[in-house]
Amino acid sequence: MNINQALAAILVLGVMPAGAADFTVARTALADEKAVFATVESEDVVPARARIGGTVGLLSVKAGDQVAPGQVLAVVADDKLLLQIASIDAQIAGLHSSLVQAQADLVRSETLFRQGSGPRVTMDQARTAVEVATATLKARAAERAVIGQQVTEGQVLAPVGGRVLAVPMTNGSVALAGDALASIAAQNYVLRLRVPERHAGFVRPGDRVRLDTEGRGTTAPAFGTISRVYPRIEEGRVVADASMGGLDAFFVGQRVTVWIGAGQRPGIVIPAAMIRTRFGLDYALARRGAQVVETPIQRGRPTPSPAMPDGVEILSGLSPADVLVQP
Repeated sequence: MNINQALAAILVLGVMPAGAADFTVARTALADEKAVFATVESEDVVPARARIGGTVGLLSVKAGDQVAPGQVLAVVADDKLLLQIASIDAQIAGLHSSLVQAQADLVRSETLFRQGSGPRVTMDQARTAVEVATATLKARAAERAVIGQQVTEGQVLAPVGGRVLAVPMTNGSVALAGDALASIAAQNYVLRLRVPERHAGFVRPGDRVRLDTEGRGTTAPAFGTISRVYPRIEEGRVVADASMGGLDAFFVGQRVTVWIGAGQRPGIVIPAAMIRTRFGLDYALARRGAQVVETPIQRGRPTPSPAMPDGVEILSGLSPADVLVQP
C-alpha cells in the first residue's frame, strides 16, 4: 500500500458506545478574519505639571512606576518664597507690636474721656489707630497665606492613577510654571487598530476582535470588542479602538497582531482535542453506525471562539452530521 492509499484508508477500530465526549459536526458561518497590526495605547496620557517655577527636588518617581491619584511625585522649591515669608513674618511682628500699642492708647484715651480729663477727638483717633493696625495685620497675614499656598503648590501631584511613561526632569533641574515633570498613562488601555481602507465597511463598533497570542506563552485566546471607530482615514487606514481585558501586562506602544472579521463564509470547526496526529498526518475518530473508524482530515488554521477556545477549522475529510469520538 502506497502513501496515497494510506491517506485514503479508513481503519475500522471496532464498536464504541456513545458517550458525553461525542461531538456532532455542523457547518457554521465563520468569520473571514484578517490580520492587522494594533498598538497598545492609553486613552488618556496626562502630564503632571509644575504649578510654580523653581528648582526640582525630591523627585520620587521614574519611568515605569505605578502611581496613585494625588501622589506627590516631586517638589519644586523657590528660595525667593522663603525670603518673602521671612520678610512678611517680620512685618507681622512689627504690626502686632503696633496693634498692642494702639490698643493700650485706646484704653488710656477712653479712661481719660470717662474721667473728663481727655477730649473725644483723642479717643476717636486712638480707636481709628486700632482699626487701622488690625486691618493692616490681617492684610499681611493674608499675604503670608498666599505665599504659603505657593510653597504648598510646589508639590507636583499625580493628576490620575496609572503608569509613568516618561520623566524628563531630574533633581536640580530648573522648571517653569506649567512644565511637565512626568507623563502618566491612565489604566484604561485599548488596542488601537489601523485597518486598510478597503476593509473600512467591515469595521463597526461592537464587532469582535481576537488578539493573536501565538508566541506569548499562552494558548488562551483573548477576545475584545471594537469600542470606537474614528471618522477619519489616516494614510489609507481606518483607525479604531478595541476594548480588551488584560492589556496591563503589555508595554504602552507595543505592536501586536489582531484578527478582525472581514465578512463570513461557511465552514466546519471542531475542537482540537478531537484530532489525533500520527507521523505528520491528522485523523479524527468518526462514528459510522455501530463502528468507529479513523478518518484522515485536512486541518486548517486555528479558529478559536469563546464557546470553543481550541477550535480548528477542517478543510476536508468531514461532513455535517458526522459524530466524532474523543481519541
